[in-house]
Amino acid sequence: MTATHTLSILVADHPGVLTRIAALFSRRGFNIQSLAVGPTEREGVSRMTVVAQVADDAALEQIVKQLNKLIEVRKVLELGTQAVHREMVLVKVHADVHTRSQVIDVVSLFRGKAVDVSSETITIEATGSDDKLAALLEMLRPHGIIELVQSGQVALGRGTKTLTEKAK
Repeated sequence: MTATHTLSILVADHPGVLTRIAALFSRRGFNIQSLAVGPTEREGVSRMTVVAQVADDAALEQIVKQLNKLIEVRKVLELGTQAVHREMVLVKVHADVHTRSQVIDVVSLFRGKAVDVSSETITIEATGSDDKLAALLEMLRPHGIIELVQSGQVALGRGTKTLTEKAK
């Protein structure tokens, strides 16, 4: 039985690191559901947030060990429920003069915002959990989704749980 796990990985900001990490998951036969990479507060260090389906705890432990063997990997932390997880979505929806207020009402319920408006469309930005964004999209579907892009998940440990304090 596979379970979904979120790994936060600090890596050296070098070309090819993303390829090596993705290949490691691929070789083990694990599907990466979400991947986000960006700079951290430390120059030369990037944070990768990888959400993957892993067969069991032993397989997760093995992949963490293999990640730690990569020269560019500074630290790996599995983030469970004690973390803040967020994604972002940009969605363009049909919204003419007659339906625009309905779309804006739906968007405000989800604390999203309109970032572009034309005579026929409205583009919405929203952030939150995967469930929240899925619910927003379901409410917008009847209006006609024209275009959609969703970021990969990013996550940080809650409270004092940090990845960077004890990095190599």
